[in-house]
Amino acid sequence: MTTTEPLIDLGIAERRKALPPTQPGSLGTLPAVNAAPSPLPALPHASTRSVSVSRLVLRFALAGLPVLAAAIVVTAVASVRIGTKLGIDDARRVTWVASRVVEEQAVTDALLTGDPQAIDRVNEAVNTYVVRGSLVRVKIWGPDGTILYSNEPRLIGERFELDEEDLAVLSNAVGTGDAEAEVSDLTKPENRFETGDRLLEVYDRIDTPGGTPLLFESYFLYDRVSATGRDLWRQFGPIAVGVLLVLEMVQIPFAWSMARRLRTSQQQRERLLQHAIDSSDAERRRIASDLHDGVVQDLTGVSLTLAAAARQQQGPLNPAVLAETGERIRDAVKSLRSLLVDIYPPNLHQEGLETALTDLVAGLHNRGIGSTLVVDPTAMQLPPETVSLLYRCAQETLRNVTAHAEARHVDIAVRRSPNEVALVVEDEGRGFDADELANRMQRGHVGLKALSGLVHDSGGRLQVRSQAGHGTYVEVVLPC
Repeated sequence: MTTTEPLIDLGIAERRKALPPTQPGSLGTLPAVNAAPSPLPALPHASTRSVSVSRLVLRFALAGLPVLAAAIVVTAVASVRIGTKLGIDDARRVTWVASRVVEEQAVTDALLTGDPQAIDRVNEAVNTYVVRGSLVRVKIWGPDGTILYSNEPRLIGERFELDEEDLAVLSNAVGTGDAEAEVSDLTKPENRFETGDRLLEVYDRIDTPGGTPLLFESYFLYDRVSATGRDLWRQFGPIAVGVLLVLEMVQIPFAWSMARRLRTSQQQRERLLQHAIDSSDAERRRIASDLHDGVVQDLTGVSLTLAAAARQQQGPLNPAVLAETGERIRDAVKSLRSLLVDIYPPNLHQEGLETALTDLVAGLHNRGIGSTLVVDPTAMQLPPETVSLLYRCAQETLRNVTAHAEARHVDIAVRRSPNEVALVVEDEGRGFDADELANRMQRGHVGLKALSGLVHDSGGRLQVRSQAGHGTYVEVVLPC
């Protein structure tokens, strides 16, 4: 069964291509139309905007590379800084321990007077326990700024002005462990014998046995201190980079899945738009055809009849002519009303599916076709989009019955189960076979194909069975 033109479905798209003919050996029976319909041709502008999954995933991966590089740089800088801070903290601890050793084992009050034996005693302790690794210089200052000891002998006995930080350390309590650290200023006179690019200067307070505060100052090679940060980055950098790379790789499958969904969604929108364009065009042609072949012809006949009657007699018109023209005008009004119901039922969502189908079936009675209608009461609770699609399927099927079936009776039923709702339309008309269906499809009659597309897009299925001389059975099942 087909219709002369596909219908427009109030924003629900239809398909243009015809149903395929039945397979050899099953002549006269139309198989279930529940397979996915063939894809529509792309819109003229759609191909230029088609979503490429691989391109989107590549773009996602490339967009992640700058973030990955930035994360690596930030991790590297943070690791070096943290490592350098740890190295400076180690230098503070080494200085504190070294100052305690020198204070307890070598420092005497005689050091304040520059006694050579006191200086030698401190020098032995410093060379034995202190100077090693990155610690290259030791100075012990008196409260007045005189260098009482240094492992650079040329500095012993020289006096320099102490700055505020040095004086603050001298005023602190002994043994707090809060040694101060800073990068040495090698341009100062007291540092004129120092070599190397940078030195880390750490100083702490010690006391002579008599209680005189002294400033213990140690110098470390800064490059070796900062090497702790680089070592930390070399140890943990590969782990951090590896974790970031694994995260990037884990995200790619999700990006691929999202891109595929996006492409599928775009294709569905394009298909629906194509349906809407095709259906709108087809519906306009169908309405124009119905008006031209029906109401326009009837009204034209009435006009010609009245004009002929007016020319044949001068007096009042023949009552028989008036009765005939009145009947033809009433038929035209009925046709117009049926056409309005076909375009859109005014009470579909206000009064429910059963009332809308009742109005639709009334058009069959005007054409001498009997009918029975049974609607499950729970169909009143269906979503509006499901109701609209069921109505359109019934409209298209009954239109085919009127146009092609030559049936005297048709049964319509709406049945609902917990998860599905079914519309069944069965007539006892002349039916059709595969060859007849194929010929109609080639002439552009695509009603069943349009229904198949509509139902499939909504997640349902359409089944049609027919045989020449034995009527036609149409069942539409939709999820609900």
